[in-house]
Amino acid sequence: GIVRFANFAHGDLMTLGAYVTMLFTATIFPALGITDNNFGSLSFGWIFLLSFIPAILITGGVAVVFDRLVYKRLRDKRVGRVMLAISSLAAAFVIRSLIEILWGTDFHFYTQGLRPMMDLPLGVKLRPDQIFIIATALVLVFVLYIFLQRTKMGKALRAMADNPDLARVSGIPTERMTSLTWMIGGGMTATSGILLGLDSQLRPEMGWVLLLPLFAAVILGGIGNPFGALVGAMTLGITQQVSTLWISPAYKPAVAFFLLILILLIRPEGIFGGE
Repeated sequence: GIVRFANFAHGDLMTLGAYVTMLFTATIFPALGITDNNFGSLSFGWIFLLSFIPAILITGGVAVVFDRLVYKRLRDKRVGRVMLAISSLAAAFVIRSLIEILWGTDFHFYTQGLRPMMDLPLGVKLRPDQIFIIATALVLVFVLYIFLQRTKMGKALRAMADNPDLARVSGIPTERMTSLTWMIGGGMTATSGILLGLDSQLRPEMGWVLLLPLFAAVILGGIGNPFGALVGAMTLGITQQVSTLWISPAYKPAVAFFLLILILLIRPEGIFGGE
């Protein structure tokens, strides 16, 4: 990718986006007298959707701030990828500690009470919220793909990912594009955290515990391929759930990473190819 190192703060940015959404839905909007009703059988209404905007902007802004204050200075000193990755690990601890200071370590929920299940073909049962999550994920991946493939800005980002030095001499404002990358990445990460919180609960380590499966999904699908990341995540998730028919659920992570190793032995570049 453009930043060229594993960002260990990715999971905690997810958590930050989820908590900022809770701040607006449970505190700020009600304090302003803004209330609404749920959409049909969904557990949320317009307030929840509107909260996506500040959550995306704030989380993306935090990602850009860390890049400007930390990662850029390290890049200017020509440090290696390992040092950048370690600095992102420190950033992850900072973000998580801030969340614990502001909201505590208890679990939080966007909504309370039981949510109904819907019966789908083949005996599949899903909550309406989960259908919304799947649809939102598909739309976001499609929009990101179109942005990267069809827009001038997206092509500039791809050029930087391929060869940053050549992109720089070609007139592409590399530092501006790097900030844009962090903003987009932070925004997408915030959305992921919100959707995760909608399906389960909010806790300070919710993003951190998903960090390894997140990296595994990206590698499995093919680094740099949005559709590959989605397919990789779905493949790992389905494999983990199906495996519980024969083995203990405690071994689900081992099954996922065994599948990752198996596929990479056959196709090292991932399912859809990548860097």
